[in-house]
This record gives sequence, C-alpha cells and structure tokens, in this order.
Amino acid sequence: MDENGNTIIKTKPRTGARRVLVTGGAGFVGSHLCDALVARGDYVICLDSLFTGSKDNIKHHFGKENFEFIRHDVVEPILLEVDEVYHLACPASPIHYKFNPVKTIKTSVIGTMNMLGLAKRTKAKFLLTSTSEVYGDPLQHPQTETYWGNVNPIGERSCYDEGKRCAETLAFDYYREHRVPIRVARIFNTYGPRMALDDGRVVSNFVSQALTGTPMTVYGDGQQTRSFQYVSDLVAGLMALMDGDDTGPINLGNPGEFTMLELAEKVKEVVNPKAEIVFKENTQDDPSRRKPDISKAMKVLGWEPKIKLEDGLLHMIGDFKTRLGV
Repeated sequence: MDENGNTIIKTKPRTGARRVLVTGGAGFVGSHLCDALVARGDYVICLDSLFTGSKDNIKHHFGKENFEFIRHDVVEPILLEVDEVYHLACPASPIHYKFNPVKTIKTSVIGTMNMLGLAKRTKAKFLLTSTSEVYGDPLQHPQTETYWGNVNPIGERSCYDEGKRCAETLAFDYYREHRVPIRVARIFNTYGPRMALDDGRVVSNFVSQALTGTPMTVYGDGQQTRSFQYVSDLVAGLMALMDGDDTGPINLGNPGEFTMLELAEKVKEVVNPKAEIVFKENTQDDPSRRKPDISKAMKVLGWEPKIKLEDGLLHMIGDFKTRLGV
C-alpha cells in the first residue's frame, strides 16, 4: 500500500513487451481477449474481482511468463505501470446487473474513473467497452454511432444503460481535458464458449435449455430482434480499435438480424431438433429492435465479422456440453 491506501502491484514483464491491462479479464469476453494478447506476445495483466468472472476462464495461462492475474475490484484504485488499458470490467448480463444495480453503476462510473486516472498517470492508451444498450429501445434502425439513443433513465436496466453512457462521457472528458488517448467500442450481442451458463442472455439460455431438454423460453411474442457476433470477431475488432487512431465510438457487432423466435428455431435446428419452445411475458424495457450499422468499423478499422451464426453455435455447443455434463 502507498500512503493513500492504494494497492501497489510490482510486476516483472519480459524486456520490451507491451504491458496490457485487461479489467474484467476473467470474464467471457475478457478471457478471450487475454488469449489473443498473450498469443501476440504482450505482457498481460488480467484484473478481475470474480464477481461474474471465473478463474476457470484463464487458468490455462497460469505459469506463463507473460501473464499475471490480480484479483481486484476496479471500484478501488490500483497503481500499475501499463502501456494499454482494455477496460471491460462490469456485469453485462441482465440477471447480474439487476441483482446488484448499485454495484453495477458504481463499476461503470467509479471504476471507469479509476482506470482513466491510471491511464492518465501512465500515459497509456485506454479502450472502453461500451455497449449497444446506450441506444436503449432505439427509434433509429439500424443504429449508427451518431444516434443519441432512447433510454429509460429510471428503469430496472438503467444501472447498466446509463452507467455505460456515463462511462463514455468520462472517457471523452478525459480525452478533451487531459488528452488521454481513448477508444470507445459499442459492443452488440456477443456469444461463444465460456459464457456463464446462468447469465440470462438469450444465446446462452437457448443453448443451455436445448442441451438439457428444458423448454426454450421466448419472452414476449418473439418478434424483438438482435444481432449476434461470435466472440473471436469481437476480439479482433477490439484489438484493431486499440491499435488504430480513431477515438470512436465505433459499433462492433454483426449486422445479421434475427428475431428471438428465429434464433430459437436456429438453436433448435443446430443443437436439439426435439427442443420445445415456450412463451413467457416480456421483461421491462426490453428493446424491440437492435442492429448495428458497422460502416464506420469497416471504413476506419477494415473490420467486419466473419463467423456465421450456425458455425459459431457449433463452436459453443462443445464447451456447454462439457460444463453442463450432458
């Protein structure tokens, strides 16, 4: 500890290696990002409170000379020496952020301030993973980065929606006032191996239910739409954004659009043709449509998703089977 009570971590990177901090690095997306950065040869510091993340997602890196895990909550300051910060720490599943909404908004606001302060002190590049939820229940379709959104500021999802909107504000204020080199990614629905089995997101729900023979739950009439990108596509987009010169915000998502009922039928086809589909009352403030305009990402980053939904689901099934024991 220093005189202010901040945790000081001393690390020994390989000579010349880029020092990269990944907050939320033991989570679903964060662990895949750590994989790619470690493989590239960066010295990766994975920071996670394990509130929703898991050591199982990163244990294959333990003992590697260019990987380090620190259990720490970004709501508390920490002193590190880094060259880049990928700031992913925040519950991203409705089940998790509705369970502890105050913790969620503290993570988005106070945690982001702490990580921006770290980036300012070390002159590090800073990438914020924001979300398509900043568009709320959009009146524009598809959503472009210039759209300001249609968000309920007092609804049960607002701890996440407004928390991320505030995090974006903080990032751009640090950029304007302190010249911190920021990048802001607005992430659309992402799926793949290592998703939490109980996180309540639609793809993991459908796959788990189909594999276990539980009825697949479609909320509302199933006509609300989403766009789904495979996690490796997202990781490639995040790294391209960090390595580029554009501050963003930049949408990262797959523009292929499916209704929830179409997705359920697709999962049923790929996973379990005998699965039953049932309908339940929809949740509050569930967006009716969600589809990214990725023109900017294609132009600025040369990025677009490559993995088709059917192929991504096949990659995901094996992981879920192992963890579900089916």
